[in-house]
Amino acid sequence: QVQLVESGGGLVQAGGSLRVSCAASGRTFSGLRMGWFRQAPGKERDFVAAIGRSGGYTDYAASVKGRFIISRDNAKNTVYLQMNSLKPEDTAVYYCAADPRPWGTGTFGSWGQGTQVTVSS
Repeated sequence: QVQLVESGGGLVQAGGSLRVSCAASGRTFSGLRMGWFRQAPGKERDFVAAIGRSGGYTDYAASVKGRFIISRDNAKNTVYLQMNSLKPEDTAVYYCAADPRPWGTGTFGSWGQGTQVTVSS
């Protein structure tokens, strides 16, 4: 079982930047496909970004493409989400996800507890 711990959330003004991190343990990190999802109040959890095991593959939701960057450091067992040009509609709890199945599988089996990101207008 993979344990995931997010950090780095907080309050930022619109137009600002924030980086959230997710530290993984319990399984070889380089064997995990990683992703970020978010859930705003009263809404479903939505896909934000994903990255392949070596970092060679990335995918983004249309709403964040060009503003957010997902990356990983396999030596540190950590995945990052750099969020730039933040908008109030980016306000949500951001969740880290992990799965050992290959790129293209789609779903994720392990989830973190989430970190709150609030963007003020």
